[in-house]
Amino acid sequence: MNESTVTRWWWVRHAPVPGPEDLIKGKLDLACDTSDTATFAAVAARLPVGAVTVTSSRLRCRQTYAALVAAGLSAAPPAIEPDFDEQDFGTLAGRTWTELGDGPELEAYWRDPANTPLPGGESFAQLVARVGPAIARIGVQSAGRDIVAVAHGGTIRAALAVALAITPAQALLFGVSTVSLTRIDAVNRAWRVVYANRPPLG
Repeated sequence: MNESTVTRWWWVRHAPVPGPEDLIKGKLDLACDTSDTATFAAVAARLPVGAVTVTSSRLRCRQTYAALVAAGLSAAPPAIEPDFDEQDFGTLAGRTWTELGDGPELEAYWRDPANTPLPGGESFAQLVARVGPAIARIGVQSAGRDIVAVAHGGTIRAALAVALAITPAQALLFGVSTVSLTRIDAVNRAWRVVYANRPPLG
């Protein structure tokens, strides 16, 4: 195989956002906690030098990228890709899943969480439909390169859905921890998942 035909995607989920663990963040532009320098140094050491870089438009992803650069990542300033933003949770953003519980406004959502848009927002299936073309576009522009993408849990699950050709419901089964690393290679017209949700330390 000619290595120039392999485009390597290095997906990093943003750092943790202070507040309740089950806070529904979605497209809220929240800051994250980048104080764990050991974690960022560990991730930066695993990332390739001179990669193409891209982040979602959200502050927490841009801050995570800056923390990786401060920890040793050698790369140019990132392109900002709004299509890599997290799923839009509409009017539920800023609340917690615990607060909402099994209330009537979520009855349809819990029956089919992958395909049901949240009030005023979008479904996870719509997120997959948004992320897929952006991956294809950036992949063509940067074919044969390493691409470091700092994004959200939903975005990375969407990338796995595209790579594995699985349903949105199946993609929601993946755990994606903060500052974890997911590696997906595009080999000609095929995909290869090297690993998913790799912890920064260990």
